[in-house]
Amino acid sequence: MSLAALGIRIIAPIPGKGAIGIEVPNAKPKTVSMRSVIRSSAFQDSDAELPIAIGKTISGDTFVFDLAKTPHLLVAGATGQGKSVGMNAIITSLLYRKHPSQVKFVMIDPKMVEFSIYKVLEKHYLAKMPDEDDAVITDIDKVKNTLLSLTIEMDDRYRLLEAAKVRQVKEYNEKFVNRVLNPEKGHRYMPYIIVIIDEFADLIMTAGKEVEMPIARIAQKARAVGIHMILATQRPSVNIITGVIKANFPSRIAFKVASGTDSKTILDQPGAQGLIGRGDMLILLAGKMTPTRVQCAFVDTPEVEKITQFISQQRGYASAYELPECIIGEGGQPVDPTDEPGKFDSKIKEVATMVVKSQIGSTSNIQRVFGVGYNRAGKLMDQLERMGIVSPVNGSKPREVYVQTELDLQPIFERFGL
Repeated sequence: MSLAALGIRIIAPIPGKGAIGIEVPNAKPKTVSMRSVIRSSAFQDSDAELPIAIGKTISGDTFVFDLAKTPHLLVAGATGQGKSVGMNAIITSLLYRKHPSQVKFVMIDPKMVEFSIYKVLEKHYLAKMPDEDDAVITDIDKVKNTLLSLTIEMDDRYRLLEAAKVRQVKEYNEKFVNRVLNPEKGHRYMPYIIVIIDEFADLIMTAGKEVEMPIARIAQKARAVGIHMILATQRPSVNIITGVIKANFPSRIAFKVASGTDSKTILDQPGAQGLIGRGDMLILLAGKMTPTRVQCAFVDTPEVEKITQFISQQRGYASAYELPECIIGEGGQPVDPTDEPGKFDSKIKEVATMVVKSQIGSTSNIQRVFGVGYNRAGKLMDQLERMGIVSPVNGSKPREVYVQTELDLQPIFERFGL
């Protein structure tokens, strides 16, 4: 009582010790800078796949965790308590440690202003669907398509893992880099995909089940293929953070919340209502029983702007990382544009012309030139075979092209009604 301190938190007992802990915050708080956590040896020397330096603990040590082991993260807290800064700290950590070829972000921002600062990284770090103009998704309808597209990407990746006889993306990429896997057979390097959804409550209120189902699918299955999800919400109520979401998001970050009930919804235990606010948070990682109290590192908007501008001036890719095309069929299920029997792909004429011009019958060539996924390129090749333009598959060799000139293509197109 005589301390008259703000936000005291009592831990009874301290795990592994026969003692009770009382956390007393400093009377004069100091800001934890992003620079200090990024320069720390804990972050610099970390051998984690996706290291994230989020801030400092009570004892002043930098708190670093591996998102790849987390594997998905739920961030919640009342308005103005530091959620957006925390998200920026997570993204900044990954930008500092990972090359654009190793990690891609899918940013979903119903608020429209949180992630707009990252738009300049489109050709370096962002992923989007082929027909999208904007790499940061703000339209609710486009959010559904993007999430369904991610489930198609997830299934594609599992097929490639099965073909390579490995269990996770790290082993697959090692095999690919060591030239054990042949790109001619559709194998490709798989960057980690981090899906970040801000204002999750707003998304659930407007789109409901249509959004919740693909999120649950990705959260349940996508860890092994390198797709990780971070959800942020300022309304930690039971109808937003449902049982399905909680079961698949074992790691949680709670900033200051209004009541003990909210704290129980996020962390399954009280405590977050007693925090001071402004970046003070409790982080509960998968497999741990008690949360750790961490002061989130502060990264300001001008700082993030300088980082993104610096990266955007470096050489990037020709376009953003392309997610598979997704068409919504009956019952709201995703449909592969090439799946209908007897129907030809919309790109078949362009692909046939390119194959005849180049005289190269290779699936990977179609992938590269037209920016389509492995499945779609394979189906396009099968359709060319059905039309008699290329030979049947011949081991690992490119297929033979039977048609010599573009003029010879016209009667074939007419015969198939194209």
